[in-house]
Amino acid sequence: MKKKRAQSLAPRCPYCGSHSVLRSADGIYRNNDKNTMLYVCSKYPACDSYVRVHPGTKIPMDTMADRQLRALRNEAHRNFDQLHKKGLMSKEDAYLWLASILAAPLGQAHIGYLGEYYCRQVIEASKQQLENAKKKAKQKDNHAVKRAI
Repeated sequence: MKKKRAQSLAPRCPYCGSHSVLRSADGIYRNNDKNTMLYVCSKYPACDSYVRVHPGTKIPMDTMADRQLRALRNEAHRNFDQLHKKGLMSKEDAYLWLASILAAPLGQAHIGYLGEYYCRQVIEASKQQLENAKKKAKQKDNHAVKRAI
């Protein structure tokens, strides 16, 4: 009976095709107090693609991303997180909403898996939801003022 060969968790760089190397985030993060580990493109810093791993494991949290995609993912998360932080939806409902925006199963509705196109879609859709909520609140306030007069 053949033994199953362990699959490597180390992702390939989606930008240059190079192997990635598991290493400390020291020298990449300004502050690495949490001793974060990363898979970093072996051509770093010429290719600045990397991904964090779950603490205490070698399992990537997301997919590898370059500076531009990391910035878009951060912006998408900032906007998306406002949906539940401002009470527009529960966190669970926000992820269901995200899955519907992405037309993806709930288990794959994760900003860390998104490319640039879908990050922009999430940013715009989140901003629209926040704007709609502001308009509704303003209309409600105006209606309450009219009733008080």
